[in-house]
Amino acid sequence: NLQTPHAGRKMLFSRNSRRFTEGWYYRLTLPEHNESFVFIFSIEDAGRWIRSKRRMRHILQSLRSSYVKSPLTLACFQLLGPQDTYLVQSDEDDTKFWGWKYSQGLGCTFQWNDEGKDDNHTAHIAAMQPDEWRKRVQTGFQILPFHFQGRLNGHDGTLGGVKANQGIPGSAEYDISLKPVAGWGNYPPLSSATNSTTTNNNYRQYSTAGWLAAFPVFEPHWQITMAHARASGSLNWNGTVYEFEDAPFYGEKNWGGAFPTKWYWAQCNSFDDHQDLSFTAGGGIRELPFSFLMGKKMTETLGLIGIHYQGTFYEIVPWTGEMQWEVAPWGRWEFRGRCTDKNGNCQFEAEVVATTKDGVEGVLLRAPTKDEGMQYFCRDSGAGKVTLSLWLLEWDDDEGDYVRSSQSSQCTVEVGGGPWWDVWRVSSKMSRPLKFMIRLPYILRGIL
Repeated sequence: NLQTPHAGRKMLFSRNSRRFTEGWYYRLTLPEHNESFVFIFSIEDAGRWIRSKRRMRHILQSLRSSYVKSPLTLACFQLLGPQDTYLVQSDEDDTKFWGWKYSQGLGCTFQWNDEGKDDNHTAHIAAMQPDEWRKRVQTGFQILPFHFQGRLNGHDGTLGGVKANQGIPGSAEYDISLKPVAGWGNYPPLSSATNSTTTNNNYRQYSTAGWLAAFPVFEPHWQITMAHARASGSLNWNGTVYEFEDAPFYGEKNWGGAFPTKWYWAQCNSFDDHQDLSFTAGGGIRELPFSFLMGKKMTETLGLIGIHYQGTFYEIVPWTGEMQWEVAPWGRWEFRGRCTDKNGNCQFEAEVVATTKDGVEGVLLRAPTKDEGMQYFCRDSGAGKVTLSLWLLEWDDDEGDYVRSSQSSQCTVEVGGGPWWDVWRVSSKMSRPLKFMIRLPYILRGIL
């Protein structure tokens, strides 16, 4: 079982004045076509009603409070295609969206086929068997643990708005079967799917941001749900059909009030010489919890690198090691770090450098903002060239087992928020109280 924590939905369909958004990101890489497709699903302010004051026309002409539906409520489907092209479809009716609470399962039907509705002209909002979904759904998407389906009839997301009929029409359809390989922790290596000497506990999956991610302490929250998977099926992009088998696939999610004020991100699981290699790197500026009690909001800048290789998870995070990055406003991403494993038994070091060619400008994508909903807020490209090196450090300082300069030309890179005036150079550090809190489970495990 490679299901990670927080795989299920976090949204609550109830009256709530708190801004909330939840998004799921999946990437399909097709090495033989030198292309990748990115699926982004999001739900904003589901069931949110906000207090609004309005003047009532009665004798006293007094002000009274009432609740109105959030103007930012939106179910949205963004799909990135060949050469950083981009389609989008959305719906303001949040009741069309559903999600499982404890495992990966979500969907939204924008429009039903004629036979899709029940006899009373309504439709049951819930998961369907793949065959049933194909018959009943005209446009929408469904994500199950081992099967992805979608039909998008929207418009070019680089032009116009996010809502219907605000751009040049475009369409896509896909039907994909999945075989998860790695979540966010150790996993059965591809070279040996079954290993009698490995217990289930060795495959325990972890929260990407530490155990505190289970609580509303930091925003936004971030969880890699599938660091590596294999996908088989077909995808039709504006009339061009792609068929694939055991193609690299990746998944993650975010939830909270909005995205960070500034961030970077990079990911690749399609390397030229290592099929069983995947990495994700990300970092940004986040608000410290309860800092408002001191009279002003305080932030910290954190980053991490996660590498899955031959069944082992290597995590470089500021609470058990050190990590540095240099990220340009566009075109170059550099990450370095040294860390120990969760048991303190192994020290390792990694270096990742990703670049884009001159002329590759990427595509502007929409992301949830605190006050304005889905807005152009980040820049992505699936055409990054990456070089990754990983060393296991021995006590005599000699390099141990390693991945030396493994390369790929299908790395996804991203910068978001801002401002981006110059190269962003940071040595990721965490405040001592928070570092102690996140490390506490490992300390107790060592004592007990």
